[in-house]
Amino acid sequence: MGVPLRKNVQFQLLWSGGAVSQLGTAVTALAAPLLIIALTGSPFWAGVVAGARATAMIVALVPAGVQVDRWDRRAVLVWSQVVQAGAAAALAAAVLTGRAHIAVFLVLAAVDGVCTAFSTPARTTAIQAVVPKEQLRTAYAQEEARGHAARVAGPPLGALLMAAGRAVPFVVDAITFAVAAVCAWFAKIPARTEQRPRQKMRHDVKEAGAWLWRQKGLRNLTGVFLVLNLLGGATLLPVIVLVGERGGTALDTGVVFAGIGVGGVLGSLLAVRVTLAPGKLIVVVLVVFGLCTTAMALPFGVFWPFVPLAVTAVVTPLINVVVSALYTEMVPEDMMGRLDGITTLASRVLTPLAPVLGGFLASLTGGGAALLVLGALVLVTAVAARFSDLASPLPRSSPASG
Repeated sequence: MGVPLRKNVQFQLLWSGGAVSQLGTAVTALAAPLLIIALTGSPFWAGVVAGARATAMIVALVPAGVQVDRWDRRAVLVWSQVVQAGAAAALAAAVLTGRAHIAVFLVLAAVDGVCTAFSTPARTTAIQAVVPKEQLRTAYAQEEARGHAARVAGPPLGALLMAAGRAVPFVVDAITFAVAAVCAWFAKIPARTEQRPRQKMRHDVKEAGAWLWRQKGLRNLTGVFLVLNLLGGATLLPVIVLVGERGGTALDTGVVFAGIGVGGVLGSLLAVRVTLAPGKLIVVVLVVFGLCTTAMALPFGVFWPFVPLAVTAVVTPLINVVVSALYTEMVPEDMMGRLDGITTLASRVLTPLAPVLGGFLASLTGGGAALLVLGALVLVTAVAARFSDLASPLPRSSPASG
């Protein structure tokens, strides 16, 4: 079994750095669209900026995954976070000097997206290198809990920091990325036991893509995630608009979005106990997500969306942890970075359209009607998933079972 995770210094350094940086990201995830809406008067431009970040990340995902399989994982993690700290600091400076034009938001959002494409697979493979295989599911659950705890504190903190000054949330974000880079620098991440001979990037990508194509269940799960990421990502701006339509302030919006973190922490605690197979579990997640998205439109006041957001967030870590553990069991170590890039690309290729879609629907119909439309589309996806072949050839050692 090895040492407990709480005494695994390398994992704790990676976890702590990730916790700090995710808090900063959660702060600006609310602060940035609020600022853009305040500057432009339209949620559409907030969606365009978010879409630019997602597009840059998606374009960089596969090349980043290939390079993570080749380069030193710690160096990739450190330098990607150093650049993100610089981008956040540059945005803070632009706000302070009155030069925070849409073009500035777009460029810096794209830089952050590219860095995320490198840091995400680097962190994933680093965790697999420092955590024994039998502890990985618990480690993934702690990673989920970390992210959702940041979502509890981040939105209200972002709103408070915005009240203190428009540049303050971005200064805090820069500091958190710098701290994360220092933590990654001190983590002793072992080198790979076997170094693959270097080939052309096209060959490396083709090899990983062919492996994924042979896994029918994983292929279909990736397709379901594609639709879920599009529709789920599109709900952010309609919720912001809905709270505003009901007379809510920026702080009220932060409190509402804290529901995602509250539910996510609870779901993370439950994730290690889930035994339902990924194919069945994703249908449950879709049904809950669709019902909760439509329920947010109910006329129960400013803070009502907190409740369905929290319920939705309970089930999200369940599928994330189960699928992450499944990939760890099935994917060869020297292919992990590439597969992470390919599957993330395949499941998020439409993500840049999500905030644009959400902003467009909210501008056209209002926040409540937009959520009704998105929730109905998620429920249609759940029906389609129910009659799809989502069975995966689980390895014998996998804890997931039907």
